[in-house]
Amino acid sequence: MEDNNLQNTETTPDNLAEVADDEFHHVNNPAAGIKPIVKKYLNKPFSAEQKSNKFYFSDGDAKVEITVVTDEIIRVRLAPHGVFLDEFSYAVPKLEKKVSVFGLTELEDEYVVYTNIVNCHINKDNFFISFSDNQNYVTSTDAVPMHWEENIKFGGYYVYCTKQRREQESFFGMGDKPTELNLRGKRLKNWNTDAYSFAWNQDPLYRSIPFYISLQDGIAHGIFFDNTFKSEFDFGAEDPTKTSFWAEGGELQYYYIHGPHMMDVVKRYSLITGTHPMPPMWALGYHQCRWSYYPESKVRMVAKNFREKKIPCDGIYLDIDYMDGYRCFTWNRKYFPDPKKMIKELSEQGFKTVVIIDPGIRVDDNYSVFREGKEKRYFCRRCDDYFMEGHVWPGRCQFPDFTNPEVREWWGDLFDELVQLGVAGVWNDMNEPAVFGTGTFPDDVRHQFDGQRGSHRKAHNVYGMQMVRATYEGLRKIMKNKRPFTITRAGYSGVQRYSSVWTGDNVASWEHLLLGNIMCQRLSISGISFCGTDIGGFSGEPDGELFTRWIQMGTFSPFMRAHSAGDTKEREPWSFGEPYTAINRKFIELRYRLMPYFYSAFWEHHRYGFPIIRPIVMHEQDELTNHFRQDEFTYGDKILICPVFQAGQKSRKVYLPKGKWYNFWTHEVSEGDQEIVVATPLENIPIFVKAGSVIPEYPVMQYVGEKEIDEVKMNVYYSDIEVNSFIFEDYGETFAYEQDIYLEKKFVVRGKDNKLTMQQSMEGLYTPRYENYHLNIIGLPFKPTRIIADNHEVRDFVIAADKTVQLKLRKNFMQLVIS
Repeated sequence: MEDNNLQNTETTPDNLAEVADDEFHHVNNPAAGIKPIVKKYLNKPFSAEQKSNKFYFSDGDAKVEITVVTDEIIRVRLAPHGVFLDEFSYAVPKLEKKVSVFGLTELEDEYVVYTNIVNCHINKDNFFISFSDNQNYVTSTDAVPMHWEENIKFGGYYVYCTKQRREQESFFGMGDKPTELNLRGKRLKNWNTDAYSFAWNQDPLYRSIPFYISLQDGIAHGIFFDNTFKSEFDFGAEDPTKTSFWAEGGELQYYYIHGPHMMDVVKRYSLITGTHPMPPMWALGYHQCRWSYYPESKVRMVAKNFREKKIPCDGIYLDIDYMDGYRCFTWNRKYFPDPKKMIKELSEQGFKTVVIIDPGIRVDDNYSVFREGKEKRYFCRRCDDYFMEGHVWPGRCQFPDFTNPEVREWWGDLFDELVQLGVAGVWNDMNEPAVFGTGTFPDDVRHQFDGQRGSHRKAHNVYGMQMVRATYEGLRKIMKNKRPFTITRAGYSGVQRYSSVWTGDNVASWEHLLLGNIMCQRLSISGISFCGTDIGGFSGEPDGELFTRWIQMGTFSPFMRAHSAGDTKEREPWSFGEPYTAINRKFIELRYRLMPYFYSAFWEHHRYGFPIIRPIVMHEQDELTNHFRQDEFTYGDKILICPVFQAGQKSRKVYLPKGKWYNFWTHEVSEGDQEIVVATPLENIPIFVKAGSVIPEYPVMQYVGEKEIDEVKMNVYYSDIEVNSFIFEDYGETFAYEQDIYLEKKFVVRGKDNKLTMQQSMEGLYTPRYENYHLNIIGLPFKPTRIIADNHEVRDFVIAADKTVQLKLRKNFMQLVIS
């Protein structure tokens, strides 16, 4: 990994001439003075310069730029010979200064760039860079100076950064790595890879998210290494005292993102890289997919079974066999003689049609997409100007250069016919990019890179992201005010601005069920909350129990889709017979009942940067044991889920964070800050609701929008402390929310031994059509005798057999008092 022996000659202004005389002299053989290629390290800094919010430090040759972005975010860049690359990033589209108080202080032994929250220290003796908070707690410090090594073959440099790793420091994030949630002791690589039937600890996989969260002494910070080249991260695998990250090219450019809470780090990472746009609400429903549903009669039969068996479903996917010879943007008329009619009839039954698109375009002059791309020179070329060609599903293919904005616009416009036929969503696959036989493109493929130019070494990790960007932007233009739905297999930091993701070609095994749970938690805290797994496993054969346990976990994944390979048995929710069909129906119905809660959690992500699903450590980072919990997670901050990961398991331990928690199924109350044993019969998994929560609920529907909602059920869980809840409402499919046409509702619940108060406040311009709430008060420790809503007594209430209190209120009530 590293050569940490520092044998550098000190360079100062006084000896620059001496060094120059020593290094440059005339000899008969010009090559005699060329020194061998070795790692070079920063020497002592001796100058500091400020330009607005940028600060420059130099050792006489190399230069370091420190940029104050916000009070909590500072960017570090290294230029080995004092010349920085152009400002450009696919991950950070616009770096805006959002800080007013900052400056530079020079002390005897260091320079300090400061804000109100964070200090960046530049050590004068060794150029170590470290960070501390405003209480002078040091959160991050270099173990050796930043360094680099010249790359003779390609030009540029290998770039390295090594930081001290503390004894109990934990690490989280890095996207979809198939390993334990805590990355301590791991070494990981970022290079987007088609990893069919990947295994535990296999690396790399489909996405490259060079962002991690460090947690030490209860204080969190993040490092985002914004470098698109192949990069590696070592969290103490080689040397337990060091954490390193390095790349095979590009610039050493990283962001220090301060906490002190993990949630703060994730929110601030999302501030610079973006969040998911609000999806159409139907995209949060249940989706059914297979490689492949064809011919048309098969698609109709799947749809018919969902409706006849009363199992809710919103999306049906068409894999590559819907195309003519796997040519993108075409239809196989033998299998689908009238796609417009089929899609229309599916739509009338409440199904949205999602189709797959791959980047490989068949070399065929009779194929209009290829012909046009060829004429406009939109396909990738190799260094000697030959087209990049490789074999994928259609056979011999060429590949659009999605790093070219002109190509992206062309690609986006190609979806017009599919949209006119009624297609509602697009699934971007094979975009690592994957090529049969060779794995991916050769290094020498050239890319336009939005005018920045580069080889495939530079563009590989962003290729899939730019493909789905082209898809999303094209769909948004074509669909006018309707929200597009896209999903992608490959991506880089910032891909969340354009797409949802899934964890790729997993396996039907209990191990992969557990792995999917961990990977979704990891993706969520890595900025990519709209994620899910192939329910049931893509390859292999699940039995009924495994598939049902997967449905139960998938109910609480932001993206819920069953998907399987063509050489496996079919696996729809009814495929395994009873009792599995009934249980699968029950959980998919539960997802639709909880749709307004899920949708509100999505708004919290989009608007405020909160991850949708959150590991336990994010709730209680001070507890060291929580650094290693990876089974339980919360959806939003109110519902705790603990899936079942073992065959035949009748009970399991569940950790409840501090506070009081209600068993969702029994309403039994348990104190938090402890592990409890919970029964896990096949028909249930452990689900708990935080005391004081207000959980909205819709009536069960077979698809989103099937019924007009005439009232919303509000489940109110009694608490003896004040608890806030949040609900978001809007049209569910348009971009009106961007013009503030939405409604944010805040509920405050306060309980005493003989009294419960609930207040509602609202902001926004949207008006829901329903008029009433059906309140369901759970866990009231007294028998109510009087209920007052906005100074009017409510006489019509019921105490049900389960001791819940039921009443109806107008949707715009302000205060409710139960005594």
